[in-house]
Amino acid sequence: MTTESVLEAQARPERFADLFAHRRWIRRSQPFPHVYARDVFVPEYYQRMTDDLARVQRDRAELFGQVATNYSAVGVRLADLADTALSVFTSREWHDLITGVAGVTGTGDLEGSVHHHAPGAPYGWPHNDLNPAWFPGEPPGPGEVRLPDGSVDTKSGARAADVVARESVRAVAVLFYFGNPGWQPGDGGETALYDNIADGDKLPELTLVPPLDNSLIMFEVTPRTWHTFAGGNVKDRNSVVMWAHRTKDEAIERWGGDRIVYW
Repeated sequence: MTTESVLEAQARPERFADLFAHRRWIRRSQPFPHVYARDVFVPEYYQRMTDDLARVQRDRAELFGQVATNYSAVGVRLADLADTALSVFTSREWHDLITGVAGVTGTGDLEGSVHHHAPGAPYGWPHNDLNPAWFPGEPPGPGEVRLPDGSVDTKSGARAADVVARESVRAVAVLFYFGNPGWQPGDGGETALYDNIADGDKLPELTLVPPLDNSLIMFEVTPRTWHTFAGGNVKDRNSVVMWAHRTKDEAIERWGGDRIVYW
């Protein structure tokens, strides 16, 4: 049986707080600890997000590229959307909110993108997101964030000899669903959450999270946070997929270096 408890709202600067509809965010324990929320942003701001997505898809289609080999989504980096309402996800306030809810000491590093799955996308593969990431420059200070900027390969750390970079590990994952109007059961495109994975094979999913507009799921990334895109969507399916990070030393201390999944 899922254990649920209400997360109390945290005090935030007035401008940032005004973006939220102040609904309850629910903490669930199964199939692994995660937080689920509906009606996250106020209708006006949510509409700005969907309008900006449509504008970018129409006017800046060249920004979209394949997210990963053998993965059905195309995506555009949040770092390239600083002039849209989606910039909320790369703010220090958002970083501090999600790391605070997850109980994680974040580094100030954020990565992520908007994912678009065309109708009929196939089932993905189970993964836990416990992956490394490389960021340019010195660690961000209080009130700052650091985003990938192209000078460092986020997955490998490859860079020019004179470029400073740091390796961190994904610590908090967020999936925010938007631009999917009128979703109904049977439309597909859910996120599947698993209780465990044995020998690399996926077990039957215990939870399917629907891609309902203006909703999110978030969780601390651990060796058992197995999840995937469930595919079979009959309509376009859009989401923000993003991570906040912890230091590699902290990840090794907590999980062991052999549990980090390298690309």
